[in-house]
Amino acid sequence: MKRKPLGYYDYTVILTYCGMLCAFCGILRVIAQDYRGSVICLMLAGICDMFDGAVAATKMRDDKEKRFGIQIDSLSDLISFGVLPGIFVCIISGRNIPVEIIATFYVLCALIRLAYFNVLEEDRQKETEEKRKSYLGVPVTTVAIMLPLVYALHVYGVCKSMLWFPLLLLVMGMGFLMPVKVKKPDMVGKLSLVVLTLWRHLD
Repeated sequence: MKRKPLGYYDYTVILTYCGMLCAFCGILRVIAQDYRGSVICLMLAGICDMFDGAVAATKMRDDKEKRFGIQIDSLSDLISFGVLPGIFVCIISGRNIPVEIIATFYVLCALIRLAYFNVLEEDRQKETEEKRKSYLGVPVTTVAIMLPLVYALHVYGVCKSMLWFPLLLLVMGMGFLMPVKVKKPDMVGKLSLVVLTLWRHLD
């Protein structure tokens, strides 16, 4: 009997895999202190995450494929929008203990939020085939917009203090766990966010 590698490798998960690989490259770039390169990798991971759900919706998937999609998406998000921003802020801020504590708190909040989202999403997909219209708590992918924005403001001298970076993580970490509904942006909103986050970093 022919044995296949573990996992699913059809086109519905390609963007998720690409996003995680972009994030890992971003981690390597920030370790090398290439902050601009790391920020671009973060934004590319965010773009992949924006559209992976739309791609997945074009294929009829069985229950196992759907559950795998939920899990792999959140695992990728933890690396892309949890670990990468945490490491970025630690290194760009000079690796002091208070910043490391805040970054650790941020990654923990991202982990809890993503695991809780998985539980809710599996239940939701059992009850309805409708597309998600809102999120509970601030989505972790929001950091792919906010961190590049703060970095751009820092580069252009608006936010000169390094305190802006750990402050961003602290606020966003708490936002991940706040039980408030956040409306999911439509396609026009997604494309607008892409333009806003890329135009200053790719010129």
